[in-house]
Amino acid sequence: MNIAVRPLSTIRPFTPPVGDPGFGVYVHWPFCAAKCPYCDFNSHVRHQPVDQARYVAAFRRELASQAQRSSGQTVTSIFLGGGTPSLMEPATVAAILEAIASLWTVADGAEITLEANPSSVEAERFRGYRAAGVNRVSLGVQALNDPDLKRLGRLHDTTQALGAIRLAREIFPRLSFDLIYARPGQDVAAWEREIVQAIELAADHLSLYQLTIEEGTPFYALHRAGKLIVPDGELSADLYETTQQITRAHGLPAYEISNHAAPGAESRHNLTYWRYGLYAGVGPGAHGRLLGPDGARHAIANEKHPETWLKMVEDWDAGFVEDTPLEPHEQADELMLMGLRLVEGIDLKRWRALAGRDIDPEAEADLTGHGMIERLGPDRLRATPAGMLVLDAVVADLA
Repeated sequence: MNIAVRPLSTIRPFTPPVGDPGFGVYVHWPFCAAKCPYCDFNSHVRHQPVDQARYVAAFRRELASQAQRSSGQTVTSIFLGGGTPSLMEPATVAAILEAIASLWTVADGAEITLEANPSSVEAERFRGYRAAGVNRVSLGVQALNDPDLKRLGRLHDTTQALGAIRLAREIFPRLSFDLIYARPGQDVAAWEREIVQAIELAADHLSLYQLTIEEGTPFYALHRAGKLIVPDGELSADLYETTQQITRAHGLPAYEISNHAAPGAESRHNLTYWRYGLYAGVGPGAHGRLLGPDGARHAIANEKHPETWLKMVEDWDAGFVEDTPLEPHEQADELMLMGLRLVEGIDLKRWRALAGRDIDPEAEADLTGHGMIERLGPDRLRATPAGMLVLDAVVADLA
């Protein structure tokens, strides 16, 4: 295996210069111990043990298929997401990383992230992931008090969350964890205290997401029935602005709408998405952006149902249900949608080359006049903090 495990003190965060998206590999482990009531991700609960060896064999086959479409790429990041990847045995993680390393060149200093839930954290398992090559963990903490954790349907309590954070900091060079805000009954003062506590616990990165009510989830049904009351638009905006102020003051400014990091500690893998790079996506429900035989960028999406995906890969080496070439103007729209999430904004030269036109000057002037966007020199455009609050509308006006 050529993903070297080096002493923690020798590994430094690697963030590429602005504009370099890198190439990533995303691996989706679709299984969870329980389904959270707000979650619309492709996650599934199985009451019988999952045949991990069989899934490893399928991951290997699909990785090999996708490697053929991305030969010559150097992997700068790997992300094991889900679902709950920390339900995988360390040997399963090691086998997947070994397969990736055998199919692509993996850059020195590549970021290798595994998502974990505090309820499934064990010291022996964490050390096994580290030995396999994982050098960054993203913990799904979501709240730092027990009543809210219970309301969010989480299986862990605050004590377990704090223990998982402490253990991750001891074992891994890099750590991030997630919190959800705009929770039922939450006010600005309570969120301020929670952010400060999170910053004291975090190493260098926090993902702070506003609770959204997604159609098809139990929270959606409760909200429609008036049984789940979340902060209104004005309070949500106050919570967002408080988030920006406190993280910036403590040295973890936002580099993306919901992600905050010390300089140099940004998520390498997520930057590949937001900078509109190419990436392979394997596993049930995974998405990817790879070049097709026609030389065009293709949108690839996999079958979501785990057992159906598994049979497809075993029969045909791939589990995709979509493999669609994107027209240049569609790529321009995606570049804008993803890139304006970043504080660094988008490269207008790249956007123009895809769109075949300039930004509409009237739309730009209107949005600039209302303080929604701004230029960073002649060829870079970004959303302002006010524009970030209504980013979908900003993109719709510009695209």
